[in-house]
Amino acid sequence: MTKRASRWGSGARAVLAALALAGVAVALWQAPAISAEDAVAIPPPALDEQVKPGLEKAVFAGGCFWGVQGVFQHVKGVTSAVSGYAGGSADDAVYETVGTGRTGHAESVEITYDPAKVTYGQLLQVYFSVAHNPTQLNYQGPDRGPQYRSTVFAANAEQKKIAQSYIAQLDETKAFGKPIVTTLETGKAFYPAEAYHQDFLELNPTYPYIVYNDLPKVENLKKLFPQVYSDKPVLVKAATN
Repeated sequence: MTKRASRWGSGARAVLAALALAGVAVALWQAPAISAEDAVAIPPPALDEQVKPGLEKAVFAGGCFWGVQGVFQHVKGVTSAVSGYAGGSADDAVYETVGTGRTGHAESVEITYDPAKVTYGQLLQVYFSVAHNPTQLNYQGPDRGPQYRSTVFAANAEQKKIAQSYIAQLDETKAFGKPIVTTLETGKAFYPAEAYHQDFLELNPTYPYIVYNDLPKVENLKKLFPQVYSDKPVLVKAATN
């Protein structure tokens, strides 16, 4: 089932409930043969960051931000995971405009984390393993377009070096059976998405798209990375209330 491209206002919950009921039948014929992107057990990166005191940020793009945000909200050491847009300008960082695929943005998630509890390399391992499929070029699952591309938005030279090294490592070992198409972009600002996109997985666990495409990713995180999995998600709305 593809992602809905409409914007919801004050009647969001009622609309979502109606869509959930109507969407079940639609999902049966729209859905691919296998739900979500398959998780792949991969080794940790040979190169990782030097742990420093204080919080750091990482920005990853890997398809619809609902699922990527939902995964990283369950990672220990992550203090915030915000859905948004990276790769384009501030003027075009609007859901409907980004959805045209012509703005240069990718749906992304900005992760704030404590390197003493989870490193950048560990975040990359989760990103490549369970958050998305890094062999899909300009699409993820049912969603098509460059706004759903696989991209690491490196914040500095160290992050870029670690990501480059890890991609080379995974390609060399043929971890995915196909080449990794994840791109690296630097010097790109991150813009938070509209409020109704934040915490979408946690607030709408019965929404058909979430059930089919994204909840399996959180379950895969729990199975493959029990050492970093947290039952209690870090919510954007809780942090801003």
